[in-house]
Amino acid sequence: MTEKLTAHGTDSSPPGGLWTRRAAGYGVVLVLLVVSYGLCATQPSTDPSPWAFLPMLATVAVVFYVTGATRLAQRVSWVVLSAAGLAAVIAGALGLDGPLLAIPLSAASMLALLVAPWVIIAHQVTRRGLDFEALLAAVTAYILVGMFFAFVYNLMSQLSPTPLFGDATADSLGNQLFFSFTALTTTGYGNIVPVGTGGQAVAIAEGITGQLFLITAVARIMRGASAKRTPAPSE
Repeated sequence: MTEKLTAHGTDSSPPGGLWTRRAAGYGVVLVLLVVSYGLCATQPSTDPSPWAFLPMLATVAVVFYVTGATRLAQRVSWVVLSAAGLAAVIAGALGLDGPLLAIPLSAASMLALLVAPWVIIAHQVTRRGLDFEALLAAVTAYILVGMFFAFVYNLMSQLSPTPLFGDATADSLGNQLFFSFTALTTTGYGNIVPVGTGGQAVAIAEGITGQLFLITAVARIMRGASAKRTPAPSE
């Protein structure tokens, strides 16, 4: 008997080759993340762009859909994301800028990027079958964690009177993204370094999170996905 997709997010879609419906959904999420990253990386200052905020909201919406969240969770997410997106569009159309816009955008981006990877992980640990979807899900969640920490640095920069990386380095959203991923992957180029104890503490926390993510979250996804599917009883 073919398994059905329930409203509680259990993965029961039958095998359908490399690009299953869910795998294609994660592909869409990755494309949206690339767009979001590109728009944020080109920001010349620390102020997030309202137009870069929209792909992030779309990313979270697609994540809730792809992971098969409950109808209530999807409806609540759509209402919240639609309201945030409408506010961003109005702010962008009116040309609003400054801390009154940058701080809420930074905080909202941080919250959205915090929720999305955990929704993915919670869904993937219930799956069975090692496939392309599991790989895409792990990569997507990892990138979302890196972008989350970038907006942690961004919000700290918005609230601090001193530049996050000191006077020698331009304090921009692009540099914050670059540093976040070097910290997450523990690459440690050393060309950009937070000068304050707060930023350094977050960098240490991100490095530890990156390693724990690979050891626990990704390993758990792969371990669950590698288990053989239980044969469905015949009717």
